[in-house]
Amino acid sequence: GKNRRRGKNENEGVKRELIFKDDGQEYAKVVKMLGNGRLEAFCFDGVARLCHIRGKLRKKVWINQGDIILLGLRDFQDKKADVIMKYNPDEARQLKNYNEIPDTVKIEEDNEIAFDASVEPGFGSDSGSDSETNGPTIDDSSDESDSN
Repeated sequence: GKNRRRGKNENEGVKRELIFKDDGQEYAKVVKMLGNGRLEAFCFDGVARLCHIRGKLRKKVWINQGDIILLGLRDFQDKKADVIMKYNPDEARQLKNYNEIPDTVKIEEDNEIAFDASVEPGFGSDSGSDSETNGPTIDDSSDESDSN
């Protein structure tokens, strides 16, 4: 029933060992989700492939557009592959640092980090100006409350 997956986030945030590609495998970025357990991915060997999400990942690991994934290539069909695993943004960044995937690849979740970084300086300067304006305002309000 619907309660099957309730409270089942056991491996959330668990640090796992970074898995590198073997022969017959390739890194790729998800270009488009096609539905029905399939997706279109652009492999870093320069080929766009139609990929099938294997059963182990199918309902447990949600794969979205822009994710970095590891594909198992098929010997008998070059245009098709199977999704073996999905890398989280942290792991994708590590792969980039190890030069496993090209630097031209943008990791989608970077947007949030860039956004956070851009917010902080603004926040810092705002709080600075706030504290300057807050000093007198607090005094004014306390004077008013005393007089009332």
